Amino acid sequence: MSSAAPAKFTSPDDCVAATLHRVGKNIVLGLPVAIGKPNPIVNAFVRRAVADPTISLTIVTALSLRVPRWHSDLERRLLQPLTQRIFGNYPELEYVRLIEQQRLPANIEVIEFFLEPGAWLGNEHLQRHYLSSNYTHVVRDALRHGMNVVAQLVAPPPPDEMPAGVLSLGSNPDLTADLLPQIASMRASGQPFALIGQIHREMPFTYGDALVASDTFDFLVDDPATEFPLFCPPNTPIGLTEHAIALSVSTLLRDGGTLQLDIGELGDAIVYAAQLRHEQPAVYREVLESTRLLEKHRRLIETEGGTAPFDRGLYGCSEMLVDGFLDLYRSGILKRHAYPSARIQRLLDEGHIDETVGPRTLDALSAAGMNRMSYVDFNELRDVGVFRDDVQYERGMLIAPDGALLPASFDDPAHRAGIARQCLGERLRNGILVDAGFFFGPKAFYARLRELTAEERRRFAMRGISFVNELYGHEWDLKTAQRRHARFINTTMMVTGLGAAVSDGLADGRVVSGVGGQYNFVAMAHALAEARSILCLRATRVAKGTVASNIPWSYGHTTIPRHLRDIVVTEYGIAELRGKTDEDVVKELIGIMDARFQDAFVAEAQRAKKLPADYRVPPEARDNRPEILAARFARWREMGLFAPLPFGTDLTDDELTLAKSLKDLSSQAQSWSGRLRIAMAMLASPKAPQFRPLLERMALTNPASFRERIERRLVTAALRLGSK
Repeated sequence: MSSAAPAKFTSPDDCVAATLHRVGKNIVLGLPVAIGKPNPIVNAFVRRAVADPTISLTIVTALSLRVPRWHSDLERRLLQPLTQRIFGNYPELEYVRLIEQQRLPANIEVIEFFLEPGAWLGNEHLQRHYLSSNYTHVVRDALRHGMNVVAQLVAPPPPDEMPAGVLSLGSNPDLTADLLPQIASMRASGQPFALIGQIHREMPFTYGDALVASDTFDFLVDDPATEFPLFCPPNTPIGLTEHAIALSVSTLLRDGGTLQLDIGELGDAIVYAAQLRHEQPAVYREVLESTRLLEKHRRLIETEGGTAPFDRGLYGCSEMLVDGFLDLYRSGILKRHAYPSARIQRLLDEGHIDETVGPRTLDALSAAGMNRMSYVDFNELRDVGVFRDDVQYERGMLIAPDGALLPASFDDPAHRAGIARQCLGERLRNGILVDAGFFFGPKAFYARLRELTAEERRRFAMRGISFVNELYGHEWDLKTAQRRHARFINTTMMVTGLGAAVSDGLADGRVVSGVGGQYNFVAMAHALAEARSILCLRATRVAKGTVASNIPWSYGHTTIPRHLRDIVVTEYGIAELRGKTDEDVVKELIGIMDARFQDAFVAEAQRAKKLPADYRVPPEARDNRPEILAARFARWREMGLFAPLPFGTDLTDDELTLAKSLKDLSSQAQSWSGRLRIAMAMLASPKAPQFRPLLERMALTNPASFRERIERRLVTAALRLGSK
């Protein structure tokens, strides 16, 4: 706690002045990942440093969010109206604007450990000042940079939900919760530090490690006028490739297991496939048969996953709480509770007990070797609901509510019977459905979180990232018990011929995004006896009009080394790499790569002595082509399955159509044949009544200049080509 009640401000500028007075002009400001940044306070720091060159401001953060940018007038016509509608008056981060404009002054440095994916490849400042660090090491590394200020959004409790003086770290306890012990040590040693919170009433009030006393903070900014809309990216359409990948992944989920999900189209597609498995099992099985997934991977599916509905359900242990977890909860899939007792968790998962507390519970504890209870054992069992709150423990005896003394032992059936009559609770309690480090997502996601009852929100526990992403420490036994049959799902850009994953950077050293927690989860999958790491990628990509394989023989950068290879999934199926020789790994990857690149890949492998000279690609792998994949899914898509937006979006139908058509136009313009098709489409009559609503959306129905007439023809051409 700070030495006194937090000083409260209505002005971010006044808060910055107080911070400078406390810690001096050398500010190292730690900011949360994604939506937890208090933009008005951050911008006040930046303005102050721009105005006063004697201030040194270093910002340590990740994922500095921006509203969509446009790079042409056509893009502006599409993006500007939807940006205003979806993001409203979201205040842009001033340091991001300065970085974009290459006007960041010498006294301001921005260090990010995870970049907006692909957005900053050409930016010298962020490339030079990128911090390559596992998520779980960021607190350590930020302190080594001299971090002496942390600022983030905090949520006040809803009316009558919590006592006065309690706040929530909301979306971002991930790093702050882990940092609090270090802050306490710094304060105790007299080292100046400022922890700043900005009250935000739209931030969902979350539990777990997110709960903090208000006097944990040194300064609080509280003025509704400084509040702003939370950043809310809309759902985007799920393509056939993502649906195909997700269908394979869904067969690897083990009922009664644990799930880590990522944000984006693939995460949404995995949720959709899991719902299909749970709600329409017969249809799901038929889809698996018709797409040949069962034929290809039956043994792996039967030993590691399943195809039946989720009877026992899943528990989420995920770096990020994505909106898909709420969909899984509503569907009755997310229902396996993780309890704060390793022994109770194991008895529950092994079927020796259920969530109703009774004599069977005591019998199971006795059979598991728990004959006498210590005070620690008693408190653990009372916390999970085995004992009533009004039962006490003293010197090896239980004190029942009526004052009766009972031996605190389970070895004698008579003792167990006496305890069962007087001391037991009714049901297990304090179970968690998801443990997560941070969240962000669409606007409706935040609303759904706020609408959950307090009891429900307690089951979506927000944690310090050290809890979610690691097994180390005194909680090893508990985490191991909770994370049964874990499936840690992440995306990657490329997988090399020997199983190394390329997820965060390019061969020339430029950073695409960041390591984040991917290494943490891959390593954890190898540390847990029943867990698997599942890395997902598209088999190909298109760059400058040319199709390239995402499974190259080798690449000049690695995020996950080959010795941690496990399961890899593309739209063409599953490759199981764990524990296999290099030759077998190469063969597995050939089975899931695009057929157009198999022969060259085989030749590379043979040159490296990883395949015999007489090796031949299996005939079934020759079917790994996009047109064959589309044909296998065509029947199901015609029936309404595997739709692009199964969970809706804030984008309109017109915006979706225009975005897809203009994206396809840009892709076609990368080749001579594509440019020729565009030119032919532009020569057609611009009068196209069927496209009038779309041209109205682009404000191009009545072009007033030569440029606008060209733009109208371009849009019409894009729509014509897209409708073929």
